[in-house]
Amino acid sequence: MIQIADIREWRTHDVVDADGRKIGALEGVYVDTRTDEPAMATVQIGLPTRQRLVFVPLDGAVVGPGYVKVDYDKALVKKSPSIGTDDILPAADEPAVFEHYGLTYRPGVSGERQLARR
Repeated sequence: MIQIADIREWRTHDVVDADGRKIGALEGVYVDTRTDEPAMATVQIGLPTRQRLVFVPLDGAVVGPGYVKVDYDKALVKKSPSIGTDDILPAADEPAVFEHYGLTYRPGVSGERQLARR
């Protein structure tokens, strides 16, 4: 697993899919609130005047020279739930991100969010 200190250093580097196709630039990291391990990344995509942030899971991600490679196809990532470049992910929208990738959403026992931005 990628360590949180390491992945933060990769901010603004390319994010590529398993085939090496560029998806966008790494913008931020969200950790799982249970483990404090990196769980999702936001990737900046779009035209310079119409950019947005999409979410991609970091499970299975690896770093290479100047890039972070994720296990998800570029087309799937680009269709994931998104937010504006200055926005945060609303708690009510968290389950949709997990559902998009076929992952189980597990909020805390008291309803706490599963993701926290670091």
